[in-house]
Amino acid sequence: MKPLSTLNAMIHADMVRRYPEIPERLLPNKPIKATKANDLTKAVIKFIQLSGGQAERISVTGRRVDLRRTFTDVLGNQRQIGSVRWIKSSMQKGSADISATIAGQSVKIEIKVGRDRIRPEQEIYKQQVEKAGGIYLLIHTFDEFYQWYTSKYPEK
Repeated sequence: MKPLSTLNAMIHADMVRRYPEIPERLLPNKPIKATKANDLTKAVIKFIQLSGGQAERISVTGRRVDLRRTFTDVLGNQRQIGSVRWIKSSMQKGSADISATIAGQSVKIEIKVGRDRIRPEQEIYKQQVEKAGGIYLLIHTFDEFYQWYTSKYPEK
């Protein structure tokens, strides 16, 4: 069975378990397609969670502050003045996209799809994680992640 098919089967089995009162044929069936970075991130997190691990998405974009104001001018037209700005994040630059704990091990996962490449601050973060005894993965496809996972944790 293909890795994404395995994940979709796991998601379906989890829904059947969580919603026993709903007939199986009525449960939503929206298969995951991990072709974009966002979808791949969601797929990896879901797989880890359904396999008994803990995983969460990490965002270092900061916080958006909307300073715009809307008012109505004398002619009755809506106008907007002001701007949107970002407050710098307190997260470490280069943090991985996913922070997980699998079988008691700290695992940081960076997702790169297409032409996306690792930045220098991400390389520094990778070295820090590995120096501390954690695992750092650079993942491009769900198949790549699944192959790593099943080779590292064959009993799961």
